[in-house]
Amino acid sequence: MKTKITFILLLTSVIVLAQNTFATTEVQITNLVSGTLYMPAKNNLQTNLVIVIAGSGPTNRDGNQQGLTNNSLKMLCESLANSGTAAFSFDKRIIAQMKTGTIDENTLRFNDMIDDAKSVITHFKLQKKYDKIIVAGHSEGSLIGMVAANGNSNAFISLSGAGRPIDEILEEQIVKQMPSIKTVLRERLNDLKAEKLIDPASIDPALAGMFRKSVQPYLISWIQLNPQIEIKKLQIPVLIINGDKDIQVPITDAVLLHQSLPTAKIEIIANMNHIFKTITGDDATNRASYTDPTLPISVDLLASINLFLRGLK
Repeated sequence: MKTKITFILLLTSVIVLAQNTFATTEVQITNLVSGTLYMPAKNNLQTNLVIVIAGSGPTNRDGNQQGLTNNSLKMLCESLANSGTAAFSFDKRIIAQMKTGTIDENTLRFNDMIDDAKSVITHFKLQKKYDKIIVAGHSEGSLIGMVAANGNSNAFISLSGAGRPIDEILEEQIVKQMPSIKTVLRERLNDLKAEKLIDPASIDPALAGMFRKSVQPYLISWIQLNPQIEIKKLQIPVLIINGDKDIQVPITDAVLLHQSLPTAKIEIIANMNHIFKTITGDDATNRASYTDPTLPISVDLLASINLFLRGLK
């Protein structure tokens, strides 16, 4: 069966947003998790809440990392609030650990971030203020979000989420640069999948840092999760979004997710890159957007999300 993909391309004049029609509040969820709540100026019992989960690395609530300030998640939350939907984005726990100097790689686990996301969902569910709670995970946050959303939320949105387990992604990326180690690399990744620690020197000296002993428990916990399996578990409305200018997660990953859950809605946003910015130039222009906090996010992205939200029963 062919996968049906809708390409979104709307005139910017379709969406007219008032400026500063929302209020922000700092919310502490746990001792490691805090974020910003964006509330529409006019909210009522029908207000929905979108919980936004950040992507890979030490990414904060605004979608930024050190040296990579683009405000992608901040702009998404502001746009949602301006259009009448509450939004909450939060710092990954590593941000708090970096501030206090308490990072211990040996204790890091992928499931910790899933537990953090579940804590956020529970916090807002207990308030009973929102008509529906929607989880939106960006990049790595897509996998975190789809696991956390299962049985805990009213809908799920995958934003530039991978459609393959991390071992397949790592293999693809590494073999492109080092094709000669494909067989050995696959063997070591299989060891990690079997929850066996490996000797970093048994792969290649160039990869010793990536597979250092302290980070292997984290990789082991991550490698167990296959997004194609996890998304099948969702019995709620699902929207899968990718941009056709995404140089980190190709649209084929979105297609894999959709093939795993054909009832999901899939949107491929024309000219949108990994951080939701509209790119009309080359790859250099694309990369430059990662450090441009003034470049707005795609209006077609917001249109796609709002259409999905309006269709929730």
